[in-house]
Amino acid sequence: MTEAALLPLAVAVPLLGAALLALAGRILPRTGCDILATGCAGAEVVCLVLLWTHSGGRLATADLGGWPARLGIVLAADPIGAGLALLVAVLVLAVVVYAWRYFDEPTGEHAGAFPALILLFEAGMAGFALTGDLFNAFVFFELMGAAAYALTGYHIEDPRPLHGALTFGIVTSFAAYCSLLGIGLLYARTGELNLARLGGQLAAHHTDVLTVAAFVLIATALLVKAAAVPFHFWLPDAHAVAPTPVCMLMSGAMVELGVYGIARVYWTVFSGPGGIPHQAFRTTFTALGLLTALLGALMCWQQRHLKRLLAFSTVSHVGLFLVSVALLTSDGVVGTAVYVAAHGLVKAALFALSGVLLDRFGSVDEHGLHGRGRELRTVGVLFLAGALALAGLPPFGTGLGKALGEDAAGHWQPWLPAVFVAASAVTGAAVLRAALRIFWGAGPVPRNRPGEEETTGEGEEPEIRSPRRTLPPTMTVVPAALLALAALVGALPDVAAALARGAAVFTDPAGYTAAVLTQPDAPPGPVPAADWTATGVLLGLLSAGIAVALAGTAVHREIPARRSRHPAARAVRALRRQHSGHLGDYLAWLALGVAVVCVAIAVQI
Repeated sequence: MTEAALLPLAVAVPLLGAALLALAGRILPRTGCDILATGCAGAEVVCLVLLWTHSGGRLATADLGGWPARLGIVLAADPIGAGLALLVAVLVLAVVVYAWRYFDEPTGEHAGAFPALILLFEAGMAGFALTGDLFNAFVFFELMGAAAYALTGYHIEDPRPLHGALTFGIVTSFAAYCSLLGIGLLYARTGELNLARLGGQLAAHHTDVLTVAAFVLIATALLVKAAAVPFHFWLPDAHAVAPTPVCMLMSGAMVELGVYGIARVYWTVFSGPGGIPHQAFRTTFTALGLLTALLGALMCWQQRHLKRLLAFSTVSHVGLFLVSVALLTSDGVVGTAVYVAAHGLVKAALFALSGVLLDRFGSVDEHGLHGRGRELRTVGVLFLAGALALAGLPPFGTGLGKALGEDAAGHWQPWLPAVFVAASAVTGAAVLRAALRIFWGAGPVPRNRPGEEETTGEGEEPEIRSPRRTLPPTMTVVPAALLALAALVGALPDVAAALARGAAVFTDPAGYTAAVLTQPDAPPGPVPAADWTATGVLLGLLSAGIAVALAGTAVHREIPARRSRHPAARAVRALRRQHSGHLGDYLAWLALGVAVVCVAIAVQI
């Protein structure tokens, strides 16, 4: 089967599956819906594996509706975009299998609602990763968002998921209006929506305020989905209340698509003459990435609600992805690609393991679960492995992606690798601390601090109504398989080598334009290195060692700064208060972020 057929199928298969489940759910039993959903998710994985292997490290295109790319809509998949779509497909298959017996599903006409929404979510994510048209990217992005809102508030009878879904929906819808306005400005200037043609048309104009405004407005929706600071406030709130399988997809794939979208739009549209100068993009987004990485790590360390803890670790790692992307080198792109692939697998596994705790104990509170998970030793060992992978321990793919990002960043600013080490160590340590307390009962039982409001994770509703049942094997097999895949990403040289070839294609806008419009087999530029180095291994061991030391210290004594009147403690409490859950606060921070990014770029032009 050719790429021209596989590309439309990659979007059509989950859409068709969602439609079938919406109809078949009225007549099929729960088991029948699960089988149908698993078959559709598996077919999507096969389709994208074929696309990945057939593309051979080049850009594959498909003209839709019989119109040539210069006149119509095109799908375009380089190894980075196809690899991201494949990651989405693998995680969706894992989620569908994990959810076979995870939570109660309505019977009757609503039996297929949850898997149908999951496949609709997948269609939006796959379409966004594979489209070559800016407006279609917006449409797929909103399809993804609409499905995510519905899935976040899936348990509509509970006011907490409903509140989280409404906050998520309103914040991201506000950002979507900004993005649509930016697309309109760009269309008014160029008369184009095709990404390849947009870059060429923009080159005929001078960079001015309209160009900056269009780019920042388009990037707003992407930064919100990526949960970059200060656009991130919705993420921990949504993760805290969304069903666990949904969290696996949101942290494992959706936020990464936001980072991918920023890189794709910049490289194909704004990286040439008439766009945003490299230096302005590099300094602005590096600063944004550093702020996101450090604040996310700090807030991750402060959490006891496991799902919020994992959400803030996602925020921190998004910051590292942004730093690597902002370098505007193929080395930075391949580091991000490897890191994203492995991080998505690891983070989905950790959320799945948190779902086991919610299933068994109706709680995801680190303090309240102290020592209660001793009988779940297999889950505990997997949790420890996930924590160390998050910290960048070799040979996990997170360690390789971190090493490649550190190397690329260090060539620009020698101190940047220290940020990678610090952020990965602190986020890994927070997860490791929780694992030691919950599954091994390490240290004294933490005491609540009087007068301090916290999101605890106690009193959560189990997502299935018979918590005394035997733990379904899929709930441990799925996270174990995801962690094994994350290790293979780092251990198999062919994976990183394929992504390195993809990075060469991704950072070649002239080659992208030629492949889409005129020359399908345009050769890529130089392929960056994507191997382990002695320095990368040592830094990975260092960050994992720091994580172990921090976690070991934390479980045996409280950190004084959190209970003192020290200025650092007051600053941390002030940061915690900003995550208020109030929609008005979040929208105000979003508007401030848009203004700051716009000014930061404008003053450098």
